Amino acid sequence: MDNTNLNPYYTENWKRLQANDPEVYQAIIGEEKREVEGVELIPSENYTYPEVLAANGSVFTNKYAEGYPGRRYYGGQKYTDKIESLAISRAKEVFGCEHANVQALSGSPMNQAVYLAFLKPGDTVLGMDLSHGGHLTHGHPVSHMGKIFNFVRYKTHPEKEGWIDPEEIMELAKKHQPKIILCGYTSYPRDLDYEIFTKAAKEVGALTMCDMSHYAGLVAGGVMKNPFDYEFDIVTTTSHKTLRGPRGGLILCKAKHAKAIDKSVFPGLQGGPHMQTIASIAITLKKAQEPAFKEYAKQVVKNAKTLAQILMDNGVKLITNGTDNHMLVMNTIESFDLGGTEAEEALDKIAITTNKQVIPDDPRPPLKPSGVRLGTPAATTRGMKESEMEKIALWMVDALKHHDDDKKLDEIKKEVIKMCKIFPVQGLNA
Repeated sequence: MDNTNLNPYYTENWKRLQANDPEVYQAIIGEEKREVEGVELIPSENYTYPEVLAANGSVFTNKYAEGYPGRRYYGGQKYTDKIESLAISRAKEVFGCEHANVQALSGSPMNQAVYLAFLKPGDTVLGMDLSHGGHLTHGHPVSHMGKIFNFVRYKTHPEKEGWIDPEEIMELAKKHQPKIILCGYTSYPRDLDYEIFTKAAKEVGALTMCDMSHYAGLVAGGVMKNPFDYEFDIVTTTSHKTLRGPRGGLILCKAKHAKAIDKSVFPGLQGGPHMQTIASIAITLKKAQEPAFKEYAKQVVKNAKTLAQILMDNGVKLITNGTDNHMLVMNTIESFDLGGTEAEEALDKIAITTNKQVIPDDPRPPLKPSGVRLGTPAATTRGMKESEMEKIALWMVDALKHHDDDKKLDEIKKEVIKMCKIFPVQGLNA
């Protein structure tokens, strides 16, 4: 393993890890090898920048910084204030918002911080149904937030290529009088008509909230709509996925909500922020402003559309008959008479990583669902384009048709690994 380009201490630190904890070292090397040799198609995963890997392993790991720039509870904050201020200003530039909180530790706590800032127990939120694309933190009953607040769920319309009915949103808003109307998703292959939600929110006096964790990079790259262009109150996003950053969270909002948001994150929900992550977020947001990132975002969508089209041309049923973003959801039961879990396992055998996924109103349980979710951010990061997507789609169809033929799967795997060698991952050398 040779990552000496990451920081001056890297080589020595890796030698120490190898000598003192070979079990952990070998697990890291194994994961690096897995990521390099296979095609990553989980839409929520990506390869981050070498600079982010460097910052995430930096001395900021050592520092406590409870509070906010200029208002900390510990001394020695000269450089923490600098990087957090950079991250905040860059977030505002990238997404065109009035205020940004960059301290949320991840996606779930970032959404929890918003709910806890503006709601009282029992208050109502209107959000997307989990099986139709919503996230656990959008109010599924198994989540803590689903027990504290009253989540009413709207659905998509698969018979209409998955579109959301504006009249249904308005009717639900009038009936249930939510305090927050929430959009955004984790497995919905469409862009959103944000005016549907702002119109309903104005009608009932609700706040508008969008969780764009999955597609924030596509918003930053200018290939998907920005909810702030539609006067949204609050927008949340993770900093990895299509943004290619570390695993953290951002809460973006109008200036009038800044005080409530900041107070809810700290001291309301969490203590000291992870400054190594905030340094990495600052790096990521600078990268997102470069022309190369806009080209990357365009290619992510081109790749997703190509992947979707080739799959459909070969008889695969996608829940929305195509995609507007970076992801697609395959109905594997209808396409191959194969459950999502079995499909995921078959694709693992050919070094293509996906994740099992429920489909709208899925009659099967979440751990044995009817579909598989796919996405193109990581493959695009490697430099793969439309021609590679065509090959990947055909390999997937072949593997799922012959899922019980180990010899056939092994032959396809060799082809996948061979292609991956042509497209190395920057910063990884396994």
